[in-house]
Amino acid sequence: MPLSKDVFRFVYWMCRDRMLAEDVLQETLLRAWRSLGSLADQSAVRPWLFTIARRELARVFERKRLDTIDLEAVDDAQSADLAADDRYDLHQMRHAILRLELIHREPLVLQVLFGYSTEEIARQLQISVPAVLTRLYRAREILRKQLLSRSGGRSSTDEL
Repeated sequence: MPLSKDVFRFVYWMCRDRMLAEDVLQETLLRAWRSLGSLADQSAVRPWLFTIARRELARVFERKRLDTIDLEAVDDAQSADLAADDRYDLHQMRHAILRLELIHREPLVLQVLFGYSTEEIARQLQISVPAVLTRLYRAREILRKQLLSRSGGRSSTDEL
């Protein structure tokens, strides 16, 4: 399926677990196949699949408690191995995004990775456009503060 990579990427950014993302993707595609007749507008396939995936991921988190790891410990262990270059900045940014609460991470990922407009994000998340803008603003501010505190005041996040 052409959109399966996009759905997988979205789910992976939401759950941070490759195996879980693969499982959710399979369940999403299965549910989509079963209810294909309910899709009235063929141009809405992508948001429809993302909605199914988001709901399936929510079901997974409702059913079981997943093991967690301390990101600070992992980040500290890896920071000594990384040089201060663009790859380190990218690594820092990814970790900062993954540390965002889901309410802020989800609209940011939809906008940055998938290129959704604020209107599309609002429809996808079933919230208002001003709420999307607020969440995006707060996500960027949290990222800026996290990265500034880690870099001792210098940051390359001004383009966020």
